[in-house]
Amino acid sequence: MATNNTNKINNTIDNTNKINAVNVINKNKMREEYRILCEEIPNPKCALNFTNPFELLIATVLSAQTTDKRVNLVTSKLFKEYPTPVDLAKAQIYNVQEIIHSLGFYRVKSQHIIELSQKLVKDFNGVVPNNMADLTKLPGVGRKTANVVLGNAFKIPGFPVDTHVMRVTSRLGWVSEASAKAKDAAKIEREVTACFAPEEWTNLSHRLILHGRMICIARNPRCGDCPLRFLCPSVRL
Repeated sequence: MATNNTNKINNTIDNTNKINAVNVINKNKMREEYRILCEEIPNPKCALNFTNPFELLIATVLSAQTTDKRVNLVTSKLFKEYPTPVDLAKAQIYNVQEIIHSLGFYRVKSQHIIELSQKLVKDFNGVVPNNMADLTKLPGVGRKTANVVLGNAFKIPGFPVDTHVMRVTSRLGWVSEASAKAKDAAKIEREVTACFAPEEWTNLSHRLILHGRMICIARNPRCGDCPLRFLCPSVRL
């Protein structure tokens, strides 16, 4: 019996060592791929135009299911009419809808940004909070939006996970098959950020998004032009 128990313990140790070795190899691969992305995209930045946390918060809520370029076109007028949370909190919904009607789901988004502004005024004295817990209490704000605001407006580590980040990390093998298949943004965020320093998270997300837009596109990815083609397990050449 003692021998059997000893064998079980040894097998467990061996399996643990193998898992740890695989994790180290995968982490090193991720670091090398990110190093290459840093060379290809040396100065990433948020594609949404903003001058303060409130503008970025509203722009990010509006960016769902549409392009940043379209959002920038409407926010230039929106923020001219409603520059502060107090102004937007008092807005008539039909006036906001008229300004942002070119965006997808503009009716729901109009309601969200007005209610969001009202809550900012009521609960936060018109100041955008700088923490995940309070940001996600606002209408229309989830972890992705909160991470965008934290990382870009407040320089607090945040890793926004959008469809591009999901696709690129899945193809590169950075996340578990289960998380990739389920498109579980929270799990993908945890798995990726565990392998990088917090101060890297925001620019890491920017680079993955840009790579997903330019090279690793959803259909017919440009693998032949990809700087990661010799490391990527999903390459199609």
